[in-house]
Amino acid sequence: MSTDVKNNTALMEKIVSLCKRRGFIFQSSEIYGGCGGVWDYGPLGAELKRNLRTAWWNAMTREREDVLGLDASILMNPAIWKASGHVDTFADLMRECSLTNKRVRADHVDPQEGVIMNYTGAEAPTGWKLDRVISVLMKKGEHIESFRKRVRTLIASNAGETAGKIEEIILLGEAKGDTIEGSVDFHPETGGALGPARPFNLMLKTYLGPTATEDDVTYLRPETAQAIFAQFKNVFDSSRMKVPFGVCQIGKAFRNEVTPKNFTFRSREFEQMELEFFIKPDEAVEIISGEVAVWSEGADLSEPQPNWGWDLWHRYWVDQRTKFYEGIGLGGVLEYYWQTPEDLAHYARACVDILCDFPFGTEELEGIAARGSFDLTAHQTASGKTQEVFDEDLKNAAVKLTDEQKEALIQKRLAAEQAKVKGEPMPEADVRAWFERLFKGNYVPHVIEPSAGLDRMALAIIANAFVEEEKADVNGKVENRTYLRLHPRVAPIKVGVFPLLKNKPELVAKAREVYALLKKHMNCFYDETAAIGRRYARQDEVGTPFGITIDFETLGEKGPELQDTVTLRHRDGGEQERVKIADLLPKLLAAVS
Repeated sequence: MSTDVKNNTALMEKIVSLCKRRGFIFQSSEIYGGCGGVWDYGPLGAELKRNLRTAWWNAMTREREDVLGLDASILMNPAIWKASGHVDTFADLMRECSLTNKRVRADHVDPQEGVIMNYTGAEAPTGWKLDRVISVLMKKGEHIESFRKRVRTLIASNAGETAGKIEEIILLGEAKGDTIEGSVDFHPETGGALGPARPFNLMLKTYLGPTATEDDVTYLRPETAQAIFAQFKNVFDSSRMKVPFGVCQIGKAFRNEVTPKNFTFRSREFEQMELEFFIKPDEAVEIISGEVAVWSEGADLSEPQPNWGWDLWHRYWVDQRTKFYEGIGLGGVLEYYWQTPEDLAHYARACVDILCDFPFGTEELEGIAARGSFDLTAHQTASGKTQEVFDEDLKNAAVKLTDEQKEALIQKRLAAEQAKVKGEPMPEADVRAWFERLFKGNYVPHVIEPSAGLDRMALAIIANAFVEEEKADVNGKVENRTYLRLHPRVAPIKVGVFPLLKNKPELVAKAREVYALLKKHMNCFYDETAAIGRRYARQDEVGTPFGITIDFETLGEKGPELQDTVTLRHRDGGEQERVKIADLLPKLLAAVS
């Protein structure tokens, strides 16, 4: 293992430890041995997630005029998941360890090297017997006796009590096989040979109704997006919005991940924050505006324009989401992966993955996809309910087109269909029927979808805020300082309030007064135990950006000019300033909003 990998693993262990110790994240059902791939958020974690939800919701809805909110149910008619393709295609390729039956995603097996050891079986004095051939990878540098002990332990863990004592298991017919390099055919944890890859549907099945038969099967939603598509017409008809506009929601989603890993990064239960932004087809934009704006480097994305097609709308949302991450302290750790045509789903025109640096590598934080009209069209076909909208401006503009202009638009679309590299081109008859509807002002909107995971975002925030440094105290003694450099907007606690001494009633009373002043407007923490430096350190570790100390200057004992002022300490640099109590609230609100 390289030094970098060891350091990053150690860093992740420190972050996980801090999360448990200070009440950010706990393992679900820990007192019963846990529940794989599921996590609970403690007091500080719950507050952090709430702040992230609020920041996202405000950015998506409150600060815009063109996005509405939705709060849809987790359980939905299973026909939705059939229409969306999830029942048939929402699967990962999975491989199973032949030794322990542990499953692993086929694309999550890192190349390994070592010697293949083959056995004809195993037996134990209890009469238990394993009567089949097994192959296990003895990793490079692993001692043969340690390897045999590991194999016995794995066999016993799978066989249970019937195999008896681990040390009494006898491995039969040991034979040394090939030496291999770069193989992905052995389980990364057990070393057992992996079986062939086969699809594993990720949806969690449940039942609606008392009989629990196949007729009652439904699913815990694997994403929040489909509810938005299923409710599109209701939102459109009830809100009097015009395309382009968006619908967003935050909610729980569930995926039966084969290998949940990297703490909360890949979980079986998680929260999504998704926007479906509905736009006109490019052909409608061209009819209305006379052209579809073309992207170029340096294009102004600050304000949407009527002649924007899907490309500029897609780039606009990449820009908007980047600015959001910059506003919560993640701007310096972002990268982007623009998916190639080979990566894209057959219906997608483009997709950008916003990547973030984690201790375990650079991983996806959010995906922003241009999905065309695939989703609404799929639900229109399956349900028999139209998902079209009527656009008066489009109808009026189309009336002014000549037959030659209309035919030119049709031919342009036919050429684009024939140039498709994925999916079947639309037949000419269907293209002409689609344009006939379009010229009358009717179309199924296309969609741009920014989709983010709240749990991943929270982990990214914590991991990238984690700081360890050496710092000398007032006596010159060097100590290790651990703290979270959380952005004030998302920090669980905004300010700590401390009387300098707890045995001075007048200091405590004034501190309580300041605490009462602030706590109605932001999450505060009152602490009067231990030395003031220790109290600062405790709040630094959980990311509290500000500390307020009520001292003897506050009481006017060192001059009237300092009376009713407090010491305001800044977490990151440790600098301190005197601030009037009357000025505290507006100063802090400006900093944390």
